[in-house]
Amino acid sequence: MSTKTIALVATTVMAAVIGGSLWFVTRPVGDDAFAQCRASAVSGGAGAIGGPFELVREDGVTVTDQDVFTKPTILYFGYTFCPDVCPLDNMRNADALRILDERGYDAQTAFISIDPERDTPEVVNEFTSLFHDNMIGLTGSPEQVKAASMAYKTYYKKQEDGDPEYYLVDHSTFTYLVFPEVGFVDFFKRDDTPEQMADRVACFMDAAE
Repeated sequence: MSTKTIALVATTVMAAVIGGSLWFVTRPVGDDAFAQCRASAVSGGAGAIGGPFELVREDGVTVTDQDVFTKPTILYFGYTFCPDVCPLDNMRNADALRILDERGYDAQTAFISIDPERDTPEVVNEFTSLFHDNMIGLTGSPEQVKAASMAYKTYYKKQEDGDPEYYLVDHSTFTYLVFPEVGFVDFFKRDDTPEQMADRVACFMDAAE
C-alpha cells in the first residue's frame, strides 16, 4: 500500500509512543484482509514494524526470524531481571496463549531479552519455562539484540546508576503479533486482557485462512 493510499483511507488518528518515538496510529479501512481484527495500526502500514533478525535461542542455537515465526506468535521484548512489568506481561501473554490453546488455535509466544549482558540462553530458558511450554526464549550478542529491537521499533536503555550487577533496564512494553511469511500484523498494550488478546489473535488467524 502506497503512502498516498494510506493517507486516503486512514481515519481517526491518535498518537502512540513506540520505541521512545511518537508514531501516528490510525484505524484502517479499505482493502485490508485483517481490518475487522485490528484495534489500531501503525501509520505507514504493518510493514513499518518488523524485519529480519538473527538471535540465539534458549537452547543455544542461532536462529533467524524465519526459524522463530513458524506459527502466529505473541512477541515481547524484556529482560529476566525485570522486577515487575516483564513477569506480569509475560504471564498475561501466556494466559492469552492458554485461552487460544483451549479454543483449538495453534499459536506460540516468544520473549526477546534486551539485556544480553546477563541473559544467557540458560537464564532465558529458565525464565520462559515459568510461563508456558510454548514460549520461545531468545537472546544474543548486544549487536544482535539491538538489530532486533530496531526492527520492531522498541526502546531500551540500561540504567547506569546503582549497583553494576543489579541494574535495571528501561524499556518499552508493547506486545506484538507476528505471522509467518506475513510479519508484524498488530500490537497489544499493557491494559489489554488475556481474553481480549486471545479474541484478536483468533480473529487474525481466522482471517488468514
